[in-house]
Amino acid sequence: MPQSLTAQFDALHAERERTWDAAKLARNVAQRQALVDAFDPAKVVRPGDRVTPFTLDLSTGGTVTLDDLTADGPVALVFFRFAGCPACNIALPHYDRTLAPVLRAAGIRLVAVSPHLPEHGLDAIRQRHDLSYAVASDRNNALAKQLGIAFVPLDNAPPPGGGEWIGSLTGTGTGELPQPAIVLIDRSHVVRFVDVSPDWLRRTEADVVAAALRGEAVAA
Repeated sequence: MPQSLTAQFDALHAERERTWDAAKLARNVAQRQALVDAFDPAKVVRPGDRVTPFTLDLSTGGTVTLDDLTADGPVALVFFRFAGCPACNIALPHYDRTLAPVLRAAGIRLVAVSPHLPEHGLDAIRQRHDLSYAVASDRNNALAKQLGIAFVPLDNAPPPGGGEWIGSLTGTGTGELPQPAIVLIDRSHVVRFVDVSPDWLRRTEADVVAAALRGEAVAA
């Protein structure tokens, strides 16, 4: 049985407690808590809502539309932050081992979505973990905004001394990112399942999605 995401994230945080300086760790914890405190479920898309058409840029080139994604069945979108995000590099391969097989058996396509641009290295995360599912870019967080899951971090500025910055990777010039989430959309473009994690070290476990699929027939 694969180790849960929660357990893996707890181990990541424990490692940071051992290796990060106190001020850096405190900022990280405070920002995550601020996002949890500010989270308003009423602003997030809900089951039964209809999603308007959108287009995503595939990390390997080309584009894909909502109609493309649901042409043969429902689609599950896994929103993540960016290709270099440590938590995302735990979550995406974990979902490949645990969630992707469940969805495939149910005839549901899986796609990971980030505002990170293909031209700025988005495909690195797919290649790094040899993911079996597609990775796509949501330019300018357009879809994340439609779904109500976009947020701007408290520390919305380039790191001192340079280095990787969200605004450069996404091309937005801001730190805006999607909250980690899984959104399941059926062939009629109706949302059937939503789970959002305002704390990026607390994400949807695969068995939660599997239980939802057992409890509700998703339009094929």
